[in-house]
Amino acid sequence: MELEEMKGLWENMSEELDRQKLLTDKMVVEMTRQKYRDKLGQISLPETVGTIICFAMATYAIFNFEKLDTWYLALCGIISIAFCLVLPILSLKSIDRMKKIDFGKKSYRESLIQYAKEKDRFIKVQKAGYYLGFVFSLAVLPVAGKLMRGKDLLLDAKLWIWYIPLALIFHFLFSKWVWKHYSSIAQGAQNLLKELKD
Repeated sequence: MELEEMKGLWENMSEELDRQKLLTDKMVVEMTRQKYRDKLGQISLPETVGTIICFAMATYAIFNFEKLDTWYLALCGIISIAFCLVLPILSLKSIDRMKKIDFGKKSYRESLIQYAKEKDRFIKVQKAGYYLGFVFSLAVLPVAGKLMRGKDLLLDAKLWIWYIPLALIFHFLFSKWVWKHYSSIAQGAQNLLKELKD
């Protein structure tokens, strides 16, 4: 009888250990999921704020578009509005796609493959923003000058002599800082997914 009791106790302990391991695994996945979302939140918050600012600028430019009374100011206005509307939407969509990866329901390999795919998409959008940002830096000043001061800044050669180098240097330095920050966050999110394998 003692052997039967020991066998029964052993089976009960084994079942209890299996339940605890399953519970622990679920808790680890949930904690990792939360850390992953928090990491991506460090990217999505500034992108959301930037999107709101871009939409406000685009809205202001659209409602005052008639003040852009020459063809080159209108062209600068169209470039500025397109940049302020299209790029933020693409950026937020790519971040949202990374956030929606449900690595608790997919295999580790599938989750990592999907993350790599979505990360590549996000990087492409950021690179497009980087290169198009140079054009935006040059197009937005004449639009802002005309809409806010009523002046055609494209006719002021002295302004452009110092503005172009400063705008390009600022854009380069700011974009480099943002890229470094976003890359480290994206790598951190990828590392969290890799921790699941262990």
